Amino acid sequence: MGKKKSDSKSDRSFEKKLQFYSKVKDAVTSLNAQKSISKKKSKQQRRRQKKLKAYNLSSLLESLPEVKASKKPGRENDSKLNCKSRQTLVLKERDRVSAVLKDPSFQADPLSAIQQYLQKTQPVVEEQPKKKVNKNGSKKKKKSKASTGLQLMEI
Repeated sequence: MGKKKSDSKSDRSFEKKLQFYSKVKDAVTSLNAQKSISKKKSKQQRRRQKKLKAYNLSSLLESLPEVKASKKPGRENDSKLNCKSRQTLVLKERDRVSAVLKDPSFQADPLSAIQQYLQKTQPVVEEQPKKKVNKNGSKKKKKSKASTGLQLMEI
């Protein structure tokens, strides 16, 4: 009888271990499935971000000088683009860029073509040269050449 009790205890403990291992195995497989799903999603998100980065010209915008007067009043809500409007904007810009690249004047000399376009579309702003100011804030007086010549003669 002693053998039967020890056998039943070892069988129970063996079955408990098997149940535990099966639960662990199920948990591991479910975690692996979740990881693979999240990896697929992250790959798709990376692809989308790469596509959007191709049309991102913010680095070009930083290098260009700022023009305050050229802002259009109808385009105030550019920062609040939803997905569909952003997509239509990207498609329009893609068509514009392809049209520019196909233009024969642009193919011949890109810089002069851009300069001509800007001269046609942007108003020319002529700035008057600023008067020189001394450190203390008073305007600088120009010395006449005759008076400077006399000073040199005296020395």
